[in-house]
Amino acid sequence: MKAEYLFQMGGLTSSANITNQPGAFEDDEIVHIEGSVDPVRDIEIIHEELRLKDEELIMPIIDKLEKVAVRGGDKKLKPEYDIMCKVKNWVIEEKKHVRFYHDWNDKEIDVLNKHLLLTSKPMIYLVNLSEKDYIRRKNKWLVKIKEWVDKHDPRALVIPFSGALELKIQEMGEEEKEKYLEENKTQSALPKIIKTGFSSLQLEYFFTAGPDEVRAWTIKKGTKAPQAAGKIHTDFEKGFIMADVMKFEDFKAEGSETAVKSAGKYRQQGRNYIVEDGDIIFFKFNTPQQAKKK
Repeated sequence: MKAEYLFQMGGLTSSANITNQPGAFEDDEIVHIEGSVDPVRDIEIIHEELRLKDEELIMPIIDKLEKVAVRGGDKKLKPEYDIMCKVKNWVIEEKKHVRFYHDWNDKEIDVLNKHLLLTSKPMIYLVNLSEKDYIRRKNKWLVKIKEWVDKHDPRALVIPFSGALELKIQEMGEEEKEKYLEENKTQSALPKIIKTGFSSLQLEYFFTAGPDEVRAWTIKKGTKAPQAAGKIHTDFEKGFIMADVMKFEDFKAEGSETAVKSAGKYRQQGRNYIVEDGDIIFFKFNTPQQAKKK
């Protein structure tokens, strides 16, 4: 885990890319391709590599659309051709990332989603520090990286972490891990990385619970109750009646499902209810009747 990570997560769509680059600290075990440690330079190199990769993706798309929509006279595809020409101008002529153009309209976004260009996706910069630098929260590159990101990618987040520390505590028992983190007045960055990643991908969890297990289900933000139920089983969505919902924070504060109900915080929601992150849900549904055999 001794590497700097430029973690590029889903943008206009929910896909993800991870690209490795040298760390933000000196280490004799790490060979740097460029011959020295300079994460700002490395970020710029990766940015350009992503843009060049999109060039490779864009040109065949435009060639195909031109053949069908322009020379072939397919009027239905002509708007997509025009949009891709606009994208080409921005990425290839202006040498900019797709996400840096902030005025894409809905039709343009639909086309961009179709082609999944790498530079359309927002970035999370994970800065890998030595364990010592991470614990003391100090590294000479952090300010320079943050300054570069604020200037060139202002919507992106920078998250320091230590691969060495994460690996070390993963090999510890739970009590040993807690003691080590407490003694060093530090904590794992993984929860923040995961939470930030989910947020960037527009994803969230809801929970179901029974006598034998508790399950977490991943959905996109804005998902309504019937579609969330469909994540468990298609029959749940087809026969959806209602959803009994309690918030995780209420459950945590009250201590039990019965206490949540007594506090009046247990709600019955219909098919227009938009599931929220951390909801604990019991779905009520009708089982679809099977066709009778003739």
